[in-house]
Amino acid sequence: MMAEQGVLDTKQMAGAFQILRSNDLIWSAMVQSYLKGDRQPMSNLMAWNADATRIPYRMHSEYLRGLFLNNALASGHYEIDGHPISRRDIRVPIFAVSTLSDRVAPWRSVYKIQQLTDADVTFVLTNGGHNAGIVNPPGNTHRKHQIATHTQSENYVDPDTWQASAVHHEGSWWPCWGAVTHSSAGRVAAPPLAAPGKGYPPLCDAPGNYVRGS
Repeated sequence: MMAEQGVLDTKQMAGAFQILRSNDLIWSAMVQSYLKGDRQPMSNLMAWNADATRIPYRMHSEYLRGLFLNNALASGHYEIDGHPISRRDIRVPIFAVSTLSDRVAPWRSVYKIQQLTDADVTFVLTNGGHNAGIVNPPGNTHRKHQIATHTQSENYVDPDTWQASAVHHEGSWWPCWGAVTHSSAGRVAAPPLAAPGKGYPPLCDAPGNYVRGS
């Protein structure tokens, strides 16, 4: 289908994700909005989630086959410009975030980053799913998370043992991320916005060639 179209359309991508949780994202929504006429007001997260972009065929197919189907990055066979990429070449600290209800990237699978690098890993496990767990600004009283740092010199800890011992925090994980970035780099003033046509000329008109698959 992508080969024929040149892209994966936004509705096709959204439909694939909805099928993963059809009871919640398709049928219950249809019962509430269509049968009962109870239409939920638009929220910030719903608006963000609806702002989709289609994906070029080549990029998406290489990603699905190389990183997902064949797991080439974890096995050391993923190549860029003919050179294999090794995760163990990463020496900077890693801040990895996962969510309890993520059907796309189950958190115990994400936790395997601990075994794939020689870097210090700060691992965060937050409640919520693939979207709400990540788009998680401070102030939401329903959010909580666990966090712990594992240095490259320490022995491996399995995910269930980690979950039983990691520190619990109420609220968003964003402040923890902010503390890490601030302690490592400090704050840097944002560059001034360039006037149209000056400083940073546009490459092309929105939405960009990558969306059109060219």
